[in-house]
Amino acid sequence: MSKREASPPPSGVLVKRARGSTPEMQIAISSAGDASKQGLVRTVKRTSGLEAPIVSLAGAHTAEIMSCRFDPSGQNVAACSADRSVSLWRTYPPTSNYGHLTTLHKAPVLDLQWSLFAPLLYTASADGCLHYTDLTTGVRARRVRAHRGVVNALDRTLAGGAGVELVATGADDGRVHVWEGGDDGAKGAVATFDVGCPVTAVCWSADGATLYAGALDNEIHVFDLRKGLEVYALTGHTDTPTSLSLSPNGHFLLSPSFASQTLIHDVRPFSPSPSRVHRTLLGAPAGFEHTLLRGAWSRDDGGGRVAVGGADRMVCIWDVESAKILYKLPGHKGTVTAVDFHPKEPIILTGSKDATMLLGELEPGLAV
Repeated sequence: MSKREASPPPSGVLVKRARGSTPEMQIAISSAGDASKQGLVRTVKRTSGLEAPIVSLAGAHTAEIMSCRFDPSGQNVAACSADRSVSLWRTYPPTSNYGHLTTLHKAPVLDLQWSLFAPLLYTASADGCLHYTDLTTGVRARRVRAHRGVVNALDRTLAGGAGVELVATGADDGRVHVWEGGDDGAKGAVATFDVGCPVTAVCWSADGATLYAGALDNEIHVFDLRKGLEVYALTGHTDTPTSLSLSPNGHFLLSPSFASQTLIHDVRPFSPSPSRVHRTLLGAPAGFEHTLLRGAWSRDDGGGRVAVGGADRMVCIWDVESAKILYKLPGHKGTVTAVDFHPKEPIILTGSKDATMLLGELEPGLAV
C-alpha cells in the first residue's frame, strides 16, 4: 500500500473572512514559503487622501518641534523648531519636505501661523522678533522687533469689514501687541495691552474684535480691541494656560494648562454658566518640563472633537459633548508639543520633542 505524496510547499495567500465583514475589512494571512514574506496583513477602509494611514515627517529638524500647523487649504504643513529653523511639507503624495528656512531667527522659533489671504508665514521667536516670510521666494519680507522678551505665541485674524489682517503677539515682557499683517503694513503696533505678567498664549475671537491672552497668573484676559481695555477675565485654571484655540463656530475657547487639566470656556456674549467653564477634560499630562503644549479643534466635523498632546508621548482626543476620551494615540518618542487638525479631512498632525511629526487618519466625526 503506497503512501500519499507530500503536498507541495505552500506559496499562496489564505484569506480569512470575518463573519459579515465587508471586502474592505478582509484579513489576509500570508502562507508564503519564504519566511521573510510571512505575516499578517489587514486592509482597512481609508478616510483621507494621505499616502498611508500614518505618515511620518522626519529628518528636517535636529531639535524639538515647538509648533506645527496646516495651511488654510490643508495642502501644506509648516513646523518650527528649537533648532531655529522652519520646515515646509506637502500633506498629500508625494509627501515631501520642499522647504527648509534656517536663517530667519537667531533663537528658537516658538510659534507660527499661515497668513489667511497672502503667501506669507508669520513666525515668533525667543529673540523677541516677529518675522513675515514670503513663501513664494523663501525670503524674509519684514522683521519686527516686537517685544523685549521671549515671544511665546502669535495669532492672526481678518479685521471685520476692513479686510486687513491683524497679528497678535504675546511675550514674557507681559505685553500683548497687535500688528498689521501683510508685507506692506505699518511698522508700529496697532494696539498694545499690558497684562502685568508673562503671556503664554494669545487667540483672536471669530469677528476679530476681541483678543484672549493666557498669562502666568492662571487667568485668560479678554481685551476689547475697539475700546482698548480689558473687559473681563476667564478663570478656572489652577496653573498657567499653555495655549488658546477658538472653536470653529467661535463659541468656545480651548485652553490646556500646566496642571494637566484642559478647560473649554464658553465665550458667547450670554453664557448659561457664571464661571463660563463649559467642559473640564483630563487625560493629557503636562509633565514637569513646563512645555507650552498647543491644543486644537477638529474642523472637518465643525468642532466636535479637541486634541492636546502630553508628556506621556501620546495625543489625547476628546469628544466635546460628552467630555470622554475617544483616542490615545501613540507613536512619538518624546512629549507631544503641538497638535493641529486638517481643515477638510479627518487628519491629525502632531509634533514632538523627538524632532518629528506624524500625520494620522481618524474616523470621520459627526458634524456639530
